[in-house]
Amino acid sequence: MEWRCRGITWSGGAPGLRWQGGKVSPLAYGQRLAFRAVGPRRCAGARGNPCPLEAVVPGRSTGGRCAECARLDRAHSVAADTFLDDPQPYRVYLAWFGPGMTKVGITSEARGEARLLEQGAVTFSWLGRGPLMAARRTEEVLRQTLGIPDRVAYERKRAARHALPPASVRAGEVEELHRRARAVGGWTETLEPLEFAPRDHVEAFGLDGLPPLAGTVFELVDGGVVTGRLLAAAGPDLHLLAPGGRCLALDTRLMGGWALRSAGEGVAGADGVEFSVPVTPAAAPEPESAQGELF
Repeated sequence: MEWRCRGITWSGGAPGLRWQGGKVSPLAYGQRLAFRAVGPRRCAGARGNPCPLEAVVPGRSTGGRCAECARLDRAHSVAADTFLDDPQPYRVYLAWFGPGMTKVGITSEARGEARLLEQGAVTFSWLGRGPLMAARRTEEVLRQTLGIPDRVAYERKRAARHALPPASVRAGEVEELHRRARAVGGWTETLEPLEFAPRDHVEAFGLDGLPPLAGTVFELVDGGVVTGRLLAAAGPDLHLLAPGGRCLALDTRLMGGWALRSAGEGVAGADGVEFSVPVTPAAAPEPESAQGELF
C-alpha cells in the first residue's frame, strides 16, 4: 500500500498527519519520526477530491497543487467570498504569533479553534460573532482603521516560537488590540461583540523550552530522508530535534503529494542519519543548494 501524505490536521485540537483516503496518524511530542520521500510528487487535488490528471508538482510548492486544482480550491474558500449567503454564524478573532505580530481574521463558528491552530496562533481572543458578510466587513474595517494585517508570514511565525515572552505579555498584547478594536465604531451594529477571553496554545503546540531554530527544510526530494524527534507542532510546521542536536522546522505543506515510506530499513539509527533534504539555515537569507546534515 502506498501512503501518500496530505499534510497536517488539527482535528480535535491535536496534531496528526493526514493521508490520501482519509486516514490520520496522530503525532505525539517526543516521538521519533523517520521517513523517506518517494517521487514523483503528485498534485494533492482540491476539496478532498483527487487530481484527475495526477499532475506532478514542484518540490518547493507549499500548496502542493497543480494550477487547476489550486484554482478550484481557492474558489470554494471563505476568503474568495463566493458563498455570500452562507447562513452559518462566523466569528472574528484577534490572533498573536509573536511580539508585534498580530492579525485579524474570521472563521465559521462551527470550526471552533481549528483555524487558529492551523495558522499557528500562539494566543488569541474572539472579538465578535454574526453573519459572514458582517464578519468580513468588520475584518476589513479593523485592518484599515487599526493597521492590523490579515496575514503574517510563516517565516516570522516560525522564528518567533523559539523565544516567546511570558503568557501575561502575550495576552496583554491581544487585550490591548481587543480594546482598540472595540473602540472602533460601527461594527457592533451588525455583529455581537464578545468579551476579551485569551486562549493560549503554547501547551497544545509543545512550545515550552523549544531550543533556538537552526534551520528550515525548504524542499523534499525523491529519496530524501527525514528523521528526528518531534519537539513541537504549530500551524503546518513540525519542529524536530536533529541527531546532531539542531532544532529544524519542517513545513508539512511540503509533504503533501509525496508517497512516504518508513526510513527504518536501510538507514542508520537516529544518531547516524545524514541529512538528504535541503535546509535553509535560520540566519541565512537564501537557501543552501548543497545537501547538508539530515534530521
